[in-house]
Amino acid sequence: MKRSSFFLFLFVAALPAAKFYADDPLLIEPTPRDVGSMQSRKLSDYYDLFLHQFTHPGERQPRGKSHPQIKAKAVNTLGDPMDGDWYNRRHYWNRMRLAELERGPTMDSGPDVSAKLSVVGAKSEGITPGFILLDAKKRRYFVKFDPLSNPELATAADQISSRFFYALGYWVPENHLIFFTESQLELGENVELSDRLGKKRKMTRADLIEVLLKVPRGKDGLYRGTASLAVPGKPIGPPRYFGTRTDDPNDIVPHEHRRDQRALHVFCAWLNHDDSRAINNLDVVIERNGVKTVRHFLLDFGSTLGSASNGPNSARSGAYYFDWGESAKNLFGLGFRVPYWARARYPRYPSIGRFEYKQFDPEQWVPEYPNPAFRNRLPDDEFWGAKQVMAFTDDEIRAVVETGRITDNAAADYLVKCLIERRNKIGKAYYAKVLPLDRFRIRDRALAWEDLSHSLGAVNVRWHQFDNQAERRTPLSATTPRLPQPSPTGFLCAELTAPSRPSQKIFVYLRERGGTHEIVGVDREW
Repeated sequence: MKRSSFFLFLFVAALPAAKFYADDPLLIEPTPRDVGSMQSRKLSDYYDLFLHQFTHPGERQPRGKSHPQIKAKAVNTLGDPMDGDWYNRRHYWNRMRLAELERGPTMDSGPDVSAKLSVVGAKSEGITPGFILLDAKKRRYFVKFDPLSNPELATAADQISSRFFYALGYWVPENHLIFFTESQLELGENVELSDRLGKKRKMTRADLIEVLLKVPRGKDGLYRGTASLAVPGKPIGPPRYFGTRTDDPNDIVPHEHRRDQRALHVFCAWLNHDDSRAINNLDVVIERNGVKTVRHFLLDFGSTLGSASNGPNSARSGAYYFDWGESAKNLFGLGFRVPYWARARYPRYPSIGRFEYKQFDPEQWVPEYPNPAFRNRLPDDEFWGAKQVMAFTDDEIRAVVETGRITDNAAADYLVKCLIERRNKIGKAYYAKVLPLDRFRIRDRALAWEDLSHSLGAVNVRWHQFDNQAERRTPLSATTPRLPQPSPTGFLCAELTAPSRPSQKIFVYLRERGGTHEIVGVDREW
């Protein structure tokens, strides 16, 4: 260790510990360091599958009550991720109007189809053909289509889920529906196409028509697709759900311990995003005020809700591809044991695919293969996710579903009902694990809150004097929500309990500055 680094270490180690600092709670991530020039990395889909299915990457929660659980990190003292390149507090904290929910991340009306659309790239092989287009304003869009068997299936899912994930706080691309005729397309100069053996050759008009033969066309003669605007910045490959990116100096919290990644399980369960793999995310280097940082995007929502992109989702959606425990149960059950997903029944809506709510269980739902961040989630992570899902009203859910422009009204109504009922099940499951109190505030010199479950009943309050340096609570005699006399330490702590749930507690910390109190921290126990 260099001498300067050694003395810096001793100086930092000698600083007095404190639970709260003067700038807590932080609502925005600290000023990031410049990442400089970063190289793109690739991730093999098959390697990722086998790595997660048959090994356990990342740090896992310890087993047994004798070992302390690893609480979520990359959060402020209120328990929320800070606004930054991973996450932004949106709908739950700053309620979005219906028009804002419908718009999502989009900044305008989408591709300009007033002139020819230039095809500058294409994918003709595989199960999901598509184009790369330049619109009349020379903006670059990635266009994907529905399968022939299920018009509107993947494009509707993409529109709807991208708007929900945006409202839930994540960075997502601008997704628009695009309608066009074959005559509106023109080939760009020197466009190449890879054949089945990977050999590139110049693309012809016949190749263009061959791609269009693989996708449905409406009665009006128009092709319908999802047009995703290229995200700004330099793509550098996908982030992973464990570890950190060693070439990013700002990426210091293992991803399996980030709250915004752990609680993503709740959101993916709600929207049936079982294809929530690392390969469907993207890191991009952006520049703001002369500083380059890495922004993390969620991508590819065509395989959500009841869609698998190339057709209806699998009937076993919400279960792992392979699970040793489930395989053993099925083996020794001699075929008489029916897994929970096999009991689901799906109405025949081609534009919806396989999506339901009666058998849905957020506790049992899992993606296609194990996700280290999802597996590390704790009850407070689940509550943080559930409160955001529960914040969507029935009317707001319907408004977002309408952005999918599903022409079958009965199918659209069914999708709305599924999302409402799945939302309710999420609230019921995760509000039971911790005290469902939130939105703490000071009103008329008393501590106030909301019971998000609307069913908790009586709440007991016990006040403490709090020593911020020693991180020690000293009980006071006050037992009402009204604030007691100011503490000589400058900090108070309210301990909230409920007779119906004796093991669950919330500690709300208040700091006095300038004669007024402010809420500076929230801790939950279960």
